[in-house]
Amino acid sequence: MQVENYDFVVVGGGIFGCYAALHLAGRGAKVAILEKEARLFQKASLVNQARLHSGYHYPRSVATAAMSDEHKTRFTEEHRAFVNHTFEKFYAIDRYGSFTDGPQFERFCGFLNIPCERVYDHKLFNFNRLEALYRTEEHSFDPVLLGNYYREKVENTSGITVFKNAQIQQASAQGNAWAIDLLVSGSKFQVSSDPLKVSSSESALETFNSPPSIYHLKLETNTVINATYAATNATNHVFGVNHLALTHEISEIAFVRSKQFGQRGLTVMDGPFGSIMPYGLSGLLSLSSVAYTHHKISFDAMPRFDCQMPETDPACRPEAPGICTDCARRPVSNAPKMMAQMQQYFEDSVQFTHLFSYYTIKSKLKASHIDDGRPTEISLLRESPRFFCLFAGKINSIYEVEKIG
Repeated sequence: MQVENYDFVVVGGGIFGCYAALHLAGRGAKVAILEKEARLFQKASLVNQARLHSGYHYPRSVATAAMSDEHKTRFTEEHRAFVNHTFEKFYAIDRYGSFTDGPQFERFCGFLNIPCERVYDHKLFNFNRLEALYRTEEHSFDPVLLGNYYREKVENTSGITVFKNAQIQQASAQGNAWAIDLLVSGSKFQVSSDPLKVSSSESALETFNSPPSIYHLKLETNTVINATYAATNATNHVFGVNHLALTHEISEIAFVRSKQFGQRGLTVMDGPFGSIMPYGLSGLLSLSSVAYTHHKISFDAMPRFDCQMPETDPACRPEAPGICTDCARRPVSNAPKMMAQMQQYFEDSVQFTHLFSYYTIKSKLKASHIDDGRPTEISLLRESPRFFCLFAGKINSIYEVEKIG
C-alpha cells in the first residue's frame, strides 16, 4: 500500500479545520484534510445562527466574551464580503427569570468597552415583558458564502490535499509519527475551476472521468489536529488519547421572515430565552431558543441518540455522526414554539413566518453549564507524535489555531 507523508493531518473540514490547514500551508507545510462527508462545511459550520459575536452574549463568562470581541475586528476585515454589518441589533433582558439584570449588563459592556445604548421606547417591542432594551453593535456572517469561499480556497491551495468521504480505519503511533489507515470513497483529488489543474498533488491516481471508487491509503504525519467538533471524542478514541468531558444536543435553527421586523435582530438573555437575527446576507432571519432549539441531549462521551440506527443506517452513529438536516428521522420542528416564545417580546403587529429549518449536533464542554461559556480550546493531548484537539467555540476565534506551531 502506498504511504503518503504530510507535515500535518487535519481531521474535520469545517471552518476551523479549513482555516487551520490554510494557515499551516501558508507557512510551507504539506497538509491533508480528512472529511467524513462528501462536501466540506456541511454541519455546525453551516447550521448555526451566524452571529459574529462581539461579547454581548456571555455576561457570565468574561473569558468567552473577551475572546469573541478580541478577534471580531480581524474576522470582519478579512471576511467583509460575507458579513452583514448594516442591520440594527438589540439585546434585551426579560422581566422574569434572567440571570442578569440591566445594571449588571451595562457594567459588563462597560468593562469590555462595547457599545450599549439603553432604549426606553420603541414601536416594535413590548416593554411590559422587557425589563431593559439596548441598542448594540453586532454583525452576522453568511455561512453559505463563507463555506463556498473556504471550499474553493482549500481545494485550490497547492499545499493542501482534501480527502472527502474519508473514514479513519485505525491510527497508531510509530516512533514520532502517526500511521493512519484511511478508507476513501469517490475521487481522491479535488479538481479546481481549471480542468487541467489537479490541486494538492503532482500525480493523481485516477483520471477525471473514472467512476467513484473505494480505496485504502496509509498516511504518515508527525502532527494530527482534531477539528471535528461533534466527533471530537470519537476521533480522540481512534488515536488513543483522552476524551473531553462533553455533552451533545440535536439542535434546530429555524429560518423565518417578518415584514414588520425586517432585517433587525433581537437577543433576549441571560437565561431560557431566544434570539432572532439576520442570517448573513441571505435575507432570512435565523431563530433559536434556549428552551426549544435543542431537541435531544446526550451525556455520553460520543453523541448517542435514540434516532440513530447504525445497523441499518451506518451514515450516522455515535462514532461517526451524520447530517441531521438530511435525515428522515430528524425531530419535528419546534419553530412554532420558538416563534410563540419570541412573540411575547414584540408588539402584536409584528408577525413571523417559518420557512424551513436546519438541524445539526452541537457539542459543548460539560463545564459550560456553570457560566454558559463557549471557549475555543486547543489542547496538546500527546507530545510525540503530536496530537492537538481543537474544540471550537465561536467562529471569530478561528485565529486561535495560529498558536499551533
